[in-house]
Amino acid sequence: MSAEMLPWILVLPLLGALAIAFCGRWPNLREGISLLTAVTLAVLVFSQAGGVMDGARPYILLTEPLPGLPIALSLEPLGMMFACLASFLWIINTIYSIGYMRGNREKHQTRFYVCFALAIAAAMGVALADNLFTLFLFYECLTLSTYPLVAHKGDQKTLASARVYLGLLLTTSIGLLLPAIIWTYVTAGTTRFTLGGIIDGNLDGPAIGLLLGLFVFGIGKAAVMPVHRWLPAAMVAPTPVSALLHAVAVVKAGVFAVTKIIIYIFGVDFLFAQPSAQWLQYAAAFTIIAASVVALYQTNLKRMLAYSTIAQLSYVVLATVVLKPLSEVGAALHIAGHAFGKITLFFAAGAIYTAAHKTELSQLAAIGRRMPITTAAFTIGALSMIGVPPTVGFVSKWFILAGSFQAENYLAIFTIIASTALNAMYFLPVVYFAWLAPPSPDVDMNHGEAPWPILLALSVTATLTIVFFFFNQPLIDLEQQLVQSLPLESRP
Repeated sequence: MSAEMLPWILVLPLLGALAIAFCGRWPNLREGISLLTAVTLAVLVFSQAGGVMDGARPYILLTEPLPGLPIALSLEPLGMMFACLASFLWIINTIYSIGYMRGNREKHQTRFYVCFALAIAAAMGVALADNLFTLFLFYECLTLSTYPLVAHKGDQKTLASARVYLGLLLTTSIGLLLPAIIWTYVTAGTTRFTLGGIIDGNLDGPAIGLLLGLFVFGIGKAAVMPVHRWLPAAMVAPTPVSALLHAVAVVKAGVFAVTKIIIYIFGVDFLFAQPSAQWLQYAAAFTIIAASVVALYQTNLKRMLAYSTIAQLSYVVLATVVLKPLSEVGAALHIAGHAFGKITLFFAAGAIYTAAHKTELSQLAAIGRRMPITTAAFTIGALSMIGVPPTVGFVSKWFILAGSFQAENYLAIFTIIASTALNAMYFLPVVYFAWLAPPSPDVDMNHGEAPWPILLALSVTATLTIVFFFFNQPLIDLEQQLVQSLPLESRP
């Protein structure tokens, strides 16, 4: 493994975005370049995985604009997992996007593919960030590059929702996250991600809880309540963008950043001993239950999925703050597992919209008879969100519960059990309605499945949601390196 390869993980999607922009007049070539870039990036990222699993920690300094604040890249198990996940799902999402954008005759398709590539480049930067300063820069790039995607339709309602998206994420990051980074730098003299953390011995008492709060709520993409309203607002975007937001890059960047800060800035052992930091588990538990209850009352399919995402994200936060090895592995597994299940659900929602132009739950009666492949994929994704075997959602919840029992954390145990019941309450009626309810006489049933690229993409992700239940050991092995606190290589 060569550290010199790390910048290419960022450069490749940027070059792809440039090539897509130049080829906008030739749709087939434009989409071919987008797909080729996605495949090449995934190959490059996965080529680094073996070295990281063997204990390598490549590092490269790009520049140092301010003394003690370098822009640097490195790879460790958590970042490796996020990079692999985002790069692989970009391939599937690109295939889906081709079918969706053409099937719905969407405007500004070149801009869409360009911004998508830029967003993936920013997500790779988040995954590879070696320190808080680098993380902040790419975090902001991710927000800015996804704004045109959320605002894609361009009508007044869409632009208003996109402003909520942009305003809330920028306000939280600049108003809370940036002060937290400055405070950390002034206190610890560094912002580097370091196993065991950098806060121990530099801060104590209530200040630790306050700093943790600045980080958690400053990372608005993690959608911990009340910093969550940007996510339902962003549902005005086309379905491939919703999939990007919920499964590929944006929300995963949020929970990834929170997890990495807890492990590498505060340190698991240090944070576990701090009474002032215990509030986070209550905030995560509240978000899980409250968002699940709100999802129960949604009548629009994408909004229901949005509130489901808010709840599922806080599973990762809760698992991380349980602060036990099994729960830390569960947090990483849930980032991956939720990605496969939720992208399947959004792919299915987009397929229904493309083929039948239906968006409301009341319009889905008997749709399984006309769209059996799409409905089967939705069913698999829903079962994964509930945590039913043999889906990957069961595996991640198992590890989180095991860690919670290990810590004797009864709040986490109750929250997971209660939220699982709530998940079943809002997903299973939709599945029953789609398969077994009689068709409504006022709903048009004269349609079939969506175009084949859409079906191919959702079939792949639904299959992987089940496959990952049986074949998840490589990811578990990778993340166990993290919880076993293997030392990093020396850095210049």
